[in-house]
Amino acid sequence: MRLHQAAFGYQGRPVVTDVDLSVRRGEVVAVLGPNGSGKTTLVKGLLGLSEHLSGEVSVLGTPLARLRDRTRVGYVPQRHTLTGGVRATVLEVVLTGLLSSRPWWRPLGRDALTPALAALDTVGLADRARFDVETLSGGQQRRVLIARALVARPEVLVMDEPTAGVDRTSQQVLAGVLRRLGEAGTTMVVVTHELSALRGVVDRIVEVDSGHLTYDGTPEGYAVHQAELARAAGRGPAAPDGRHTRTGETGGAR
Repeated sequence: MRLHQAAFGYQGRPVVTDVDLSVRRGEVVAVLGPNGSGKTTLVKGLLGLSEHLSGEVSVLGTPLARLRDRTRVGYVPQRHTLTGGVRATVLEVVLTGLLSSRPWWRPLGRDALTPALAALDTVGLADRARFDVETLSGGQQRRVLIARALVARPEVLVMDEPTAGVDRTSQQVLAGVLRRLGEAGTTMVVVTHELSALRGVVDRIVEVDSGHLTYDGTPEGYAVHQAELARAAGRGPAAPDGRHTRTGETGGAR
């Protein structure tokens, strides 16, 4: 995945500009930044969900405009309402991840069960396949979304806040799933506010602020980067997730 002087936005208006970024095969990259910084617009640009306004973008060695097989890039959205009030089992939700890979007139057959059950096994939910998805916890529903993205066996997985809004135990389980995927060689781009939940999973951090990339490097280098920003602003040391306390405060981030 390679971007050079890329800009993305909506209705012709840029939100993020001048992006130079390369993601290597098998790399796990966290995309950080405050609300409204442009990080979600950036990753949606890789999926064709926000407008590519200028610059060069190639995904899996193919210019974005010519990428026809979109199933090679899986997407896990932040919203985890899965059924919209319609009853469905966990397996049925995961099977929908295969619909875009075949013509509308060709229904899913029994051959689809094997990859769907394998995807559920990857996220640790094979024993919940026949459960009504509405009975699952928020963290389990996030894992169902990951399984739905994995069922088409994508080469790149893009996730938007996969650990947000779930409890600490669920975050740890989700981090374990992402760690296994990373160890298996899955390329991942993960938008997150909760870097501490992904400690030991992420190889690299990209920070977006005010529509521009402001950091691209290792997690260790990011800690130094945050400490330097804190000193320059007269604040205390950065917390593990990149937030700060004012000098003299002893409490953690709230």
